[in-house]
Amino acid sequence: MIVDAHHHLWDLQAVHYPWLMEAGARRFFGDPAPIQRDYLIGEFRKDASALGAGASVHIQVGAADGWQEAQWVDSVARANSGWVMAQVVFCDLTAADRDAQLDRFQSLASVRGARQIVGRAPGEDAVTGTNTLLDDPLFLDGLRELGRRGLAFDLQLLPELMEKTAAVLAHAPETQVALCHAGSPHDRSPAGIAGWAEALRHLSALPTVTCKLSGLGMFDHGWTQDSIRPLVETCVEQFGAERCMFGSNFPVDSLSSDYAALAGAYRALVPPEQHAMVFGGTAARFYGLARPAQEG
Repeated sequence: MIVDAHHHLWDLQAVHYPWLMEAGARRFFGDPAPIQRDYLIGEFRKDASALGAGASVHIQVGAADGWQEAQWVDSVARANSGWVMAQVVFCDLTAADRDAQLDRFQSLASVRGARQIVGRAPGEDAVTGTNTLLDDPLFLDGLRELGRRGLAFDLQLLPELMEKTAAVLAHAPETQVALCHAGSPHDRSPAGIAGWAEALRHLSALPTVTCKLSGLGMFDHGWTQDSIRPLVETCVEQFGAERCMFGSNFPVDSLSSDYAALAGAYRALVPPEQHAMVFGGTAARFYGLARPAQEG
């Protein structure tokens, strides 16, 4: 079963996304204007046919109400029996009602984990202050609680935070972690890539961390197969195919590429003998995905 392990959907009538609908905004991943529209399961499945995918993992994407988003995604998953879709929800792991939130999320059959972004981009992080989560003991306690519940954590951060984050994760050894976007290597200079690769070792040394080959177009809209080659090869070398999984990050990465070109580049860069794991097996195991039932 081929799996896209990182994508988003949105119905702008069903769920409100403040960041997405901000007029005139320019984000670290570019101008969101082309994606300020509905992106629904039908269009995603058509896009993902370029990979031959039959399953996917929806990642929370900054809704004003995380529970509303989770309910909507779960309804989409239930309405599409021929497509397996799990989801990772937003939960503030430092919130006083964290456990109650997690109880409610776990009432939805599609939920496999949570994401609370530690780092997006240097400029935005300086404004939001999300990096400070790493110093909050409640955040570590929340990570441990996810592990106790059998839920995973999707980790989005920057290379500059990897060493400190690895030290935190080492204290939550029961929690499986998916590193989003290969750790967001935002500096694509030779020195920047070398620094990212060295920092990445702090995370790849932890057996609980699995790496997503996703989102590499966010910091470089002019990427080519050759330009992302050292990123993909480094991830596969450090984590192994058993701890690497492909994710399109669509529709955000549609700002820099169509799905077919994206999938084709990754297929060319990952050795053929590792395709079964990177494009399906790893994600199916990590997120507990089963083969889809046939639609009538």
